[in-house]
Amino acid sequence: MAEIVLKVTSPSFEDGDWIPRKHSARGEDLSPPLVLEGISPDAKAIAITLDDASHPLISNYNHWVIWDIPVQNSIPEAIPHGPSVDSLGHAVQGKAYGKHRYKGPKPPLKAVHTYVFTVFILDCTCGISPRSKKADLLKTMQGHVLQKSTLSGKFRSRT
Repeated sequence: MAEIVLKVTSPSFEDGDWIPRKHSARGEDLSPPLVLEGISPDAKAIAITLDDASHPLISNYNHWVIWDIPVQNSIPEAIPHGPSVDSLGHAVQGKAYGKHRYKGPKPPLKAVHTYVFTVFILDCTCGISPRSKKADLLKTMQGHVLQKSTLSGKFRSRT
């Protein structure tokens, strides 16, 4: 049986392209909408991380971590702040640069950074505390990731 390939896209930007300012901390700081194609029929939950892959001091500096999202083909734009997201089936946002919230790109002026959204399709819910960070989530997900895919974008702060 062929493996089902997960594809993550956004109507806001193409993979590897520029992330719109409204999705940055220099703009409206709204999480972008995400579209998921090819989700495994065994999926029970979704988790998402956003990392700055170009951070000069901390490798893959974490901007956002959210888990226990009910299985769905699209994640809406502008996920509300807070440890529990009622409008997203009580998904949990943990502690990252954006504590209990999406915190979009905000590189130093003139710098171009690459940001990576990673979507994990899981065979269970995580059930971990909102005080958890990305490392806690990754540990909890070990052995439960059915699929994983990324969407990357670039951002440069204006001078």
